[in-house]
Amino acid sequence: MRGPLGAVIGRYPSSDGSDQMGSIIRHNRKCKDLVFLVIFIAFWVAMIVNSSFGFNQGNPLRLTYGLDYKGNVCGDKHAKPGLRELELKYWLNPNQVYLSGLKDNQFELANARSICLLDCPAPSEDTLNWVCDYPEGEIRLTMNDWIDRNYDYFEFLTPAMRNASLQLQGPCYPVIFPSVNVYWSCQFIARPSNSSMKHWQQMGGVNINEDIIIDKSIHSSINSRSAVLKRYMADIGKSWRVLLVCGGIVPLALSLIWLLLIRHFVAAMPWITVALFNILIISVTMFYYLKAGWIGNDAISPIIGEHDPYIRIIGRELHHLRAVAVLMTFIMVVSVLTSIAIVRRILMATSVLKVAAKVIGEAQALIIFPIIPYTILGVFYMIWFSAAFHLFSSGQVIQNSCNSNCCAYDLASKQVNCDRCCGYSIHYTPHIGIAIFFHLFGCYWATQFFKAASSTVIAGSVASYYWARGETSGEIPFLPVFSSMKRLMRYSLGSVALGSLIVSFVESIRFMLESIRRRLKVSGTTPNNWFGKAAFSTARFCLSCIEWTIKSVNRNAYIMIAITGKSFCKSSAVATDLIISNILRIGRVNVIGDVILFLGKLCVSLSTALFAFLMLDTHRYKSAHNKISSPLFPVLVCWALGYVVATLFFAVVEMSIDTIILSFCQDSEEHQGTAQYAPPLLIETLNDQNEMQRLTQGSNDIP
Repeated sequence: MRGPLGAVIGRYPSSDGSDQMGSIIRHNRKCKDLVFLVIFIAFWVAMIVNSSFGFNQGNPLRLTYGLDYKGNVCGDKHAKPGLRELELKYWLNPNQVYLSGLKDNQFELANARSICLLDCPAPSEDTLNWVCDYPEGEIRLTMNDWIDRNYDYFEFLTPAMRNASLQLQGPCYPVIFPSVNVYWSCQFIARPSNSSMKHWQQMGGVNINEDIIIDKSIHSSINSRSAVLKRYMADIGKSWRVLLVCGGIVPLALSLIWLLLIRHFVAAMPWITVALFNILIISVTMFYYLKAGWIGNDAISPIIGEHDPYIRIIGRELHHLRAVAVLMTFIMVVSVLTSIAIVRRILMATSVLKVAAKVIGEAQALIIFPIIPYTILGVFYMIWFSAAFHLFSSGQVIQNSCNSNCCAYDLASKQVNCDRCCGYSIHYTPHIGIAIFFHLFGCYWATQFFKAASSTVIAGSVASYYWARGETSGEIPFLPVFSSMKRLMRYSLGSVALGSLIVSFVESIRFMLESIRRRLKVSGTTPNNWFGKAAFSTARFCLSCIEWTIKSVNRNAYIMIAITGKSFCKSSAVATDLIISNILRIGRVNVIGDVILFLGKLCVSLSTALFAFLMLDTHRYKSAHNKISSPLFPVLVCWALGYVVATLFFAVVEMSIDTIILSFCQDSEEHQGTAQYAPPLLIETLNDQNEMQRLTQGSNDIP
């Protein structure tokens, strides 16, 4: 049964039985939920081991560039031979590319002979160009000489080598088809050069297939799901400057500005927030329309560098952008309509935000406190992203097992070799998938942990303000924020670890169910009957409701942890009991305030997304090595980082409101409806009769 909270928080008996004055928050605490703190520490050790595996085995170059026939990653200066700056994958034998595109043929494009080049070769108008294998054996050329000769040393070939080349077995291969750089692979254009084909036939070369399958085979490989996912991960790595500015610095500045505006212009901020939110969501949606090609001529293109303007290639990334543009349109319409619906309630949000503004004005250290968890999370994210790139690229490069004809001339053995001529692929074992999931879970748990710790510190600081009768009391400790931090670090880290673990666990279940649903949809085994679809939808809806409920309960549990020092479960029970007993008092007042704060977080995160679009729209990210396949993932990551940063800073207002209202309700309950500990500044803010009636009587006269 819940005991009187004021006795715990305001004054409590000392060990000798006398009333101890000058104590606001209970100090005779004990460490709670130590088991979960140990689990959290052990989890971090496991995260370090998991990340070490990625750093040892991974190579982020694999996310962008392909493999040659020797298993080397294009662009890798440590490969043999050295492939520094040779970043484009080029398939030498056009007939092998053709065979890989036939449905009834078992030959795969991964086994077609490929090398790494500096640029995509083009057929000549008056002669026959050749692209030859890496020089070795009898070919006494350095790699630089080979590049300077445009990869052509056909004139140095022996008669046996020339005969093998005319059979499309190398070491030199004719350039018949033009090709363009599509995501660092040379995609053939199924329009062979008539002049080159004529020269090839005159030399007695074997028949070369000219079907459009040559084009589609490479295109299908480049647009496979795994290739697109790798490019998305590579996009995040290439745009690290954008993430640093738009995901770190911009939301930090905007959040601090928002807090200062709340402090000094609280009456206007709800209106400004709603208006700015609508402007930003419309602007971001328009940017998606631009990049999807529905407005203007600035659609993303998979082709890198200069190319024939008549060549038009569409990648899977463009379809994804268009899908997101449609989704953003729906969200934009719903958001605008919702904003119109809550206009009449904004006055209520203004009154409840005044409470937080008063508290921030008295405890100004709260404004800069979030910089501490912000810095910790910033360092964590930098290390986490680096480890993630290595984990995603930590598969093993293994030679394929093939029974198809892949014979090619081996310069080292001076003969045509039909053994072990299969290509190489990157194989991901199941334990790599588990390591990636573990890494993702660790990021989410760490984020929730630091957010929870920040909220608990803020709640403890605000509780000190309330239960010491505000500014009129001398009981507020010097620098209450650091006093609250000390109590958290010493007694309640285990409770915070447990609360954040519960949220992370529920979110992980949602993630796994969604992954299963997508896999079933791709494989075509999704339940077609109404019962199966209803079961999936119900499970997703229930988990969403559970997650929302847990987050709401956790937020109030952190307040009770900061005040009483109880364990997480006991604090949750006390907070839930208090909320249920006063639901009519705090529900309507608090909900509209939460809506305004949520819109404020979205304003910050949408601003970061808008800035990210603007930075990614510069020449730096449209050409050469830094060209990204799509702005989709970098923008989404910036949006997510911006939302996390905004949550850390907006928690100052959010937790101030929740702590004050929760304390006010408990204070009123303990003193027959009259709050005894409410500071004068709070009473002044709530002096309006209608607001007092909403808080103390739960009236129904909401305009």
